Amino acid sequence: MKVYTKTGDKGTTALFGGTRVPKHHIRIESYGTVDELNSHIGLIRDQEINHYYRQVLERVQDRLFTLGAILATDPEKAVLKNGQDRLNIPKITENDIEFLEKEIDTMESQLEPMTHFVLPGGHTTVSYCHIARCVCRRAERLSVHLNEIEPVDVLVLAYLNRLSDYLFVLARKLSKDLHANEVKWIPEKL
Repeated sequence: MKVYTKTGDKGTTALFGGTRVPKHHIRIESYGTVDELNSHIGLIRDQEINHYYRQVLERVQDRLFTLGAILATDPEKAVLKNGQDRLNIPKITENDIEFLEKEIDTMESQLEPMTHFVLPGGHTTVSYCHIARCVCRRAERLSVHLNEIEPVDVLVLAYLNRLSDYLFVLARKLSKDLHANEVKWIPEKL
């Protein structure tokens, strides 16, 4: 299989199922942002962090590939008229979302309760988490926008929402683990 196909040279690309759309289509923006998020998570995973968090992030990356495949599929061509999955695309499940929730709960049980917003930063690895969180929120916004035009699996939307929460709490947990200063945002009074 060649990396280049030349089929996108005129500004279109193919979805799973063969439908061609412009490269600026909201569906492409959605799964392209998920791909960007996956790269940022890879950057976090490459840092000097606890091995367990690396394993969790690798699992998240796997789920993001699944999520990207779902978003890259033309919903009209994904299912046969009898309701069967035509393209055999993996799914995001409730268990995937519950896994993130359990991870969030475990980390939060080891942190001081939040009393203020925190400023991103304090350590490079923590900053990478905050960047990934922001990209995740963008992927979620784009996917919600797509859902207003064409149906998106509600579990895809829920997973992105929960993942951004996970990345925020991971940033806080890594701040603690790395002895980084977590700066509270206290609005300046005029």
